[in-house]
Amino acid sequence: MSESRLPVLMYHGLHPDAHGPGFDPVYSVRPRDFAQHLDWLCANGYRTVRLDQLQDPLPEKSIVISFDDGDASIRTIALPMLRARKMVAEFCITSDFIGRHGMVSANDVRALARAGMGVQSHGRTHRLLEDLDDAALHSELTISKHRLEALCEREVRAIALPGGRGGSRERDAALRVGYELVLTSVPGVNRGASLRDCHERITITRDMTMEHFVAMVEWRGLAPLAAQLRYRALGFPKRVLGNARYERVRSRLLGSVHR
Repeated sequence: MSESRLPVLMYHGLHPDAHGPGFDPVYSVRPRDFAQHLDWLCANGYRTVRLDQLQDPLPEKSIVISFDDGDASIRTIALPMLRARKMVAEFCITSDFIGRHGMVSANDVRALARAGMGVQSHGRTHRLLEDLDDAALHSELTISKHRLEALCEREVRAIALPGGRGGSRERDAALRVGYELVLTSVPGVNRGASLRDCHERITITRDMTMEHFVAMVEWRGLAPLAAQLRYRALGFPKRVLGNARYERVRSRLLGSVHR
């Protein structure tokens, strides 16, 4: 796969209104925009694949669509749109969120699997893995994997790191308990060595224009460079403040912007 490219799109939830309680408005994509993204991919020859369908070599214009967290909209909105276009996606679900208000139910998880979608892990509680001691890290990785496998009656091969954060310690721990793929939030389209774990993804946000979406999928122009620079710039306050303080500051700033 050394010369192949594999974009992995990262969504979270689909909502007409960005200000629903309990959901980060930055990652709340309009359903009509998601439909437009899917239609553009179809019209331009892209083929959605699950992570367990990766081949060597990859068919040209293969792409993975992923959703993190387990918002209820993945069952009520995303799934019908995907099935109508004969497309597939990977749903990375935080196992302790299952059954909570606004999140998928156990039956929803089963329905995703029965519809031919991928079901993967996004941790047990969504705690940032790099903040956990070894015992808590092991618990986050194993309990989530086992619960999701019991629900969908299929092996869970991948974990999307909560918050996209984690290094070699977290990756090695995931591999030891049976995961094969570790997805992060590093901006990129996976080529060469990164195809081994598909760790690079393209974050899709509510304010992303269609032109921006196309540039990111095709990985051309200034948009990819801006995404990489922003990712590196945000790394500094995360290191200085620590994950917990950084998230509190970010939440206050978002609250001020969207109030």
